[in-house]
Amino acid sequence: MEVVIVADAAAAGELAAARVAALVQGSPDAVLGVATGSSHLATYRALAARRAAGLDLSRVSAFALDEYVGLEAGHPQSYREVIDREVTVPLGLDPARVHVPAGAAADLAAECARYERRIATGGIDLQLLGIGANGHIGFNEPTSSLASRTRVKALSARTRADNARFFASLDEVPTHCITQGLGTILDADRVLLVATGERKAEAVAQMVEGPLSAMWPGSVLQLHRRASVVVDEAAAERLRLQDYYREAAAASEALQGR
Repeated sequence: MEVVIVADAAAAGELAAARVAALVQGSPDAVLGVATGSSHLATYRALAARRAAGLDLSRVSAFALDEYVGLEAGHPQSYREVIDREVTVPLGLDPARVHVPAGAAADLAAECARYERRIATGGIDLQLLGIGANGHIGFNEPTSSLASRTRVKALSARTRADNARFFASLDEVPTHCITQGLGTILDADRVLLVATGERKAEAVAQMVEGPLSAMWPGSVLQLHRRASVVVDEAAAERLRLQDYYREAAAASEALQGR
């Protein structure tokens, strides 16, 4: 697992955007896995700036990590709407190429299976991820199967409380979601996780340096062949091998510059 420590959230967003841009420049039809939440807001802003400077993302396809169950169509906090506002429109993506599971589907199990098949058809070239304070990636809460696939998942009380800031009250936060599974995420060719702020420090330390454990779902990325983790100083504060990660990043940069 590659670990890169940067100064702050803005620097993390710039680095993530640079990697997405490099992928798209080499493969204009790239397939991205896109995450909502605060972790990648700076990434999307930096990509929008690159688009304004000439980066063409119009042929990129995207798959959302997850969606709430039960929100009505057009609800401002449904992830379909959030992705439209924060990703599709600012980056100039073709809406027909942006896929989000249908959290209001009458048959949720069938919708999960359909979404999983659609992802598997072409695969995801680069999956963007954040991590929750309890270690969840996507909405794979603690004790999720490390081999799980797209499915309906109950949200933990901590996750609902963390997300209540986006709603008028905690009572309005959905109790369930559709989420890509940990096994689904591992199938992506590359994974890029961004975490910022001291609230994420314990989850980052468990993900990178802790044991592989369903209690910390993000730790499954230790099994991924091309996983990169970008953290700011605050999120990195509990990592024991910070010096090594800094040395390895500097050596990699020097090698690429040869």
